[in-house]
Amino acid sequence: MNIPPSKITSEQVTIFSEMSALASKYDAINLGQGFPDYDPPDTLIEIIKKHLADHKNQYAPMPGIVKLLEAISEKLYHSYQNHVHPESEITVTAGATQAIFTAINAFVHKGDEVIIFEPAYDCYRPSIEIAGGKAVIYTMNAPDFSINWKMVKALITSKTRMIIINTPHNPTGSVLNEFDLLCLSDAVKETDIIILSDEVYEHLIFDGKPHQSVIKYKELFSRSLCVYSFGKTFHATGWKIGYIVGPAYLMKEFRKIHQWNVFSVNSFLQYALAEHLQDKSNYEYLPDFYQQKRDYFLKILSKTAFRPLPCSGTYFQVVDFSAISNLDDYSFAREMTIKYKVAAIPLSPFYSTKTESRLIRFCFAKTQGMLDAAGEKLTRIDR
Repeated sequence: MNIPPSKITSEQVTIFSEMSALASKYDAINLGQGFPDYDPPDTLIEIIKKHLADHKNQYAPMPGIVKLLEAISEKLYHSYQNHVHPESEITVTAGATQAIFTAINAFVHKGDEVIIFEPAYDCYRPSIEIAGGKAVIYTMNAPDFSINWKMVKALITSKTRMIIINTPHNPTGSVLNEFDLLCLSDAVKETDIIILSDEVYEHLIFDGKPHQSVIKYKELFSRSLCVYSFGKTFHATGWKIGYIVGPAYLMKEFRKIHQWNVFSVNSFLQYALAEHLQDKSNYEYLPDFYQQKRDYFLKILSKTAFRPLPCSGTYFQVVDFSAISNLDDYSFAREMTIKYKVAAIPLSPFYSTKTESRLIRFCFAKTQGMLDAAGEKLTRIDR
């Protein structure tokens, strides 16, 4: 039997699966894949139990339960001073990745071009290829991973259907500022380009910097879909629940795809999250909480030969290991996992072409005990 051509050009499994499996095999501390090793807030767990006991076990409405949509709308107004209509401009999704995949497949057609910024979160390119589109690459450079918007504007053609931005940025920890958003707005002015804004780390931003959500900018928001994650916000990545926000005319098209690949997301979590969001302190504490972890991890790294790059958001710290090894990042990450029992993620899989950088990414969303144990092992790595 002849197998049809693959819709995915790469044969490689996701680097997160590969490195986590390696960490498990060699009993290494996993600072690679981005998940906390602590539980969600006890108050949220108790609310979930209550709604399970209240028999919230059947299908939710396709866009999400109204109470949760209203709670999200209130949260967005509180955070970004823009009123988003709860029932026509918000959809609850089975995690952020599903939202991203669905948004791309709702709008990208065969031959369309999508501009992405590399290093880029690894689900963007496959989703574009499955939709029949072509990823057009703008490469950001260490250590600041800033963007030259004149160069981005030069990449725009008549085939450009979408631009995907990500702030705070995974894997680099960089953030976009007000100037970046204004430049993006200028670049797409008088075009039909859609912005897909991945903002899953919206509350994980440090040093007093505000998160520059697309929702703040009405001109941009009028052509944007913005993706968020409850799993990232409430330390529960395994729940796979998030939401997407955008103007009604875009949300209508998004839901045409969403209804056939997910339809609706589990009901009891939606009821629980709707109640949990009523207390704003349940998410407003997060910048300080994660900045303390970042700063603690930086103190640990100061005792090693790793050179940390600036980290303004997310729970990821990129480091330069060139003072330690001449290996490529993939080989070094494997060696570190096997020999020194600490797993990290190399940055090269986040690029579409080979890179010579000596950079790896650690996740510091861990308990102090785990960070201390990892630090003790990292200090043993020879210079």
